[in-house]
Amino acid sequence: MSLQGKRSHFGAFPQTLTTKTKPMEQFIYSINNLIWSNALILLCLGAGIYFSIRTGFVQVRYFREMLRLLFSGKSSQQGVSSFQAFALALSGRIGTGNIAGVATAIGMGGPGSIFWMWVIAFLGSASAYIEATLGQIYKEVQDGQYRGGPAFYIEKGLGVKWYAVLFALVTMLSMSFLLPGVQSNSIALSMSTAFEVPTEITGLVVCLFLAMIIFGGIKRIGKVAEFVVPFMAMGYIILAVVIISLNFSEIPNVFKLIISSAFNTEAMFSGVFGMAISWGIKRGIYSNEAGQGTAPHAAAAAEVSHPAKQGLVQAFSVYIDTLFVCTATAFMILFTGQYNVMDPEGGYIVENLPGITIGPEFTQMAISEHFPLVGSGFVAIALMFFAFTTIMAYYYIAETNLSYLMKDKQQKWPLHVLRILILIATYYGSIRTAELAWTFGDIGVGLMAWLNVIAILLLRKPALAALKDYKKQKDAGKDPVYNFEGFDQESSEK
Repeated sequence: MSLQGKRSHFGAFPQTLTTKTKPMEQFIYSINNLIWSNALILLCLGAGIYFSIRTGFVQVRYFREMLRLLFSGKSSQQGVSSFQAFALALSGRIGTGNIAGVATAIGMGGPGSIFWMWVIAFLGSASAYIEATLGQIYKEVQDGQYRGGPAFYIEKGLGVKWYAVLFALVTMLSMSFLLPGVQSNSIALSMSTAFEVPTEITGLVVCLFLAMIIFGGIKRIGKVAEFVVPFMAMGYIILAVVIISLNFSEIPNVFKLIISSAFNTEAMFSGVFGMAISWGIKRGIYSNEAGQGTAPHAAAAAEVSHPAKQGLVQAFSVYIDTLFVCTATAFMILFTGQYNVMDPEGGYIVENLPGITIGPEFTQMAISEHFPLVGSGFVAIALMFFAFTTIMAYYYIAETNLSYLMKDKQQKWPLHVLRILILIATYYGSIRTAELAWTFGDIGVGLMAWLNVIAILLLRKPALAALKDYKKQKDAGKDPVYNFEGFDQESSEK
């Protein structure tokens, strides 16, 4: 089948773009469009470019150091190991966005959207370093465990209490209500497609296992993520490598298709040029979460001697998420031609899968092209692991922000309410429409990104100073140890 697919007759547009949408849903979609305006896309791109330049492209210069640090360090009574924090953050990054999100980017923005996912991943790696390092610098010990994240560094670093409280409230809302439904919805849809399991049953089973884990605390979450994340990621990548190897001769054509449609030189996709940038960056941020403000929570939980160490480890996780897992998904879809591309004017530019909506089905059908007996089921199981560990990470982030708001208060009922709320949202997400689930998720991601990117731009000095101090100690042959008072922050700005 041609990589470019075929022209189609005009078909129905997704629910988000029809005139039959209910008033309440129209309002929700309008809020999402307002949040995800070009301003947010430019803000995220601009921050990534700025931090890349200011750190001397830390994502390239320290690549080997990232790999070395990944497996160094041990856990303690107060914190998890560097690898456990990496796995916890990666469990939040590797999820529905790597399977259904990539398919959505291709479906709405064409193959060129994958190029812009690469761009935001490369630039976002520098942003990930900044926010994770800040998470370490301003972490606290609460209830015998390290806690940290944007709310902590906004209050302690910027000294703006209301801004910190606002971020904590928005994050709790996003992590416990807006975002879990995206993950559970994709699990339910893929299990229904592969095994004909009713979505209600899938939702109940997911909630049961989630309850068993989240009532165990951060140490249990970290241990589960440490085991599950490498297993699920490697299994998925191995299968992708097999499919890519079987289509090795097509790799140049796939790259050509992605690059040409990304820069409006592919005639078929010229109408979605702006959509390619928008959806590539939107789904890239949703997938790798660089700058969104989620990873600093996991980074702060790590037991490391220097904040830059965990900053570098978290910067590497962006590569794993987008440049490895998302690219593997994209290649499988484009190799087999199992995708549709929507026309912004209405209908389809490419319709290789009549009657199929944008979602995990693209990936399931792509793998089934090579492995008919196991393809759909494998994707469903992989997505279940991907999405489930992401919900675990969501809960931890929500709990951390609740801890920030509660401070030294000893009441346990707010924590129980939070746990019940995320279980309800997870179940509800499994039975609601995919379009509405993704829109809620985008609203949550967008709100957090607006607040966090502005914060790390204002609070860049300590993170830049940490990198400078780390390099100075490494050059002196030392194992870097953090000493805040020793930082010359002003010199880092020169």
